[in-house]
Amino acid sequence: MTLLIKRKNDVLTDHVLDALSKAQADFEVIDCDPDLADTTAFCNHYGYALDESANAILVAGKGDPPSFAMCVILATTKIDVNKVVRQKLGTRKASFATPESTIEITGMTLGGVTPFGLPEGLPLWIDSRVMECEKVIVGGGSRSRKVYLDPAGLINLPNTEIVVGLAKPRPEN
Repeated sequence: MTLLIKRKNDVLTDHVLDALSKAQADFEVIDCDPDLADTTAFCNHYGYALDESANAILVAGKGDPPSFAMCVILATTKIDVNKVVRQKLGTRKASFATPESTIEITGMTLGGVTPFGLPEGLPLWIDSRVMECEKVIVGGGSRSRKVYLDPAGLINLPNTEIVVGLAKPRPEN
């Protein structure tokens, strides 16, 4: 069952909710304090596990013009920018997109970036580990909300590719 939560005059929410609906995703919108939107702070405060939390990260291939893709990885992993992302972008160098580029391309700020409602044509690469989760929590389009869903809801998004090895486990401290 899809749960729709709509706020007055919230164009971004409408845009994200439309994309969730088109993807036929069963989801729940979780409101959060914008100061606690970063993954670790959010999980610690609201009681979600890091291994069910995913980050949507815009990556950039160095070139003229630069190329971009959105990557979704679990919070317990780190994206393989130097090998997998660079090769998939077909560039000699790749990096995380700047916060300014992320806002310009997606309309979303860090801590709220979601794979839902991305610009047309932007590749969406999802690490295969995300798909192994029973449920996953991702950004909700702003720092004041998250989306909790079955990861199968990600498969129907435009330009989606499940990528084995997109991320590597984070070394334990």
